Amino acid sequence: MTHRLLAAILLLAVPAVPARAQAPSPPSDVTAPPVDSMRTPSGLATKLIESGKSERKVLPTDLVATHYSLWTTDGKLIDSTRTKNTAVRFPLENVIPGWQECVLLMTIGEKRRCWIPQNLAYNGQKGRPAGMLVVDIELIDARQSPTIPPPDVAKAPDDAQKT
Repeated sequence: MTHRLLAAILLLAVPAVPARAQAPSPPSDVTAPPVDSMRTPSGLATKLIESGKSERKVLPTDLVATHYSLWTTDGKLIDSTRTKNTAVRFPLENVIPGWQECVLLMTIGEKRRCWIPQNLAYNGQKGRPAGMLVVDIELIDARQSPTIPPPDVAKAPDDAQKT
């Protein structure tokens, strides 16, 4: 077998690794929420980027799957699933309050930009970004958390088979 043929066979046998995407550029309104953004009583500012394809709203205890990009207001990218080409799934109750509030406004398939004030972000925690944060979120999916017991665990249903 020639070296060229062997090299071609080996290339076919190795699964393709997804290429890392280029880091997303900060939005043009990263420095401050635009006039047409909606403000919530907590101080979160938000703007719809793209409507969702579902009517389903997220519950605070859901596991959510998202793509996101997070910036400081000076345009520094903190983190992005877009650069990794992989969405993430996590319990919504495990993220900063502003992120939670933003996602709770969304429906499945929606894309939204939120300006999270410091008190709803890391609130001065050492080693964390300070000040307002800007996040673009695409809500891909939401599912009930498996840690929440179903309502019928207190007793077996009447039609349960007993052994």
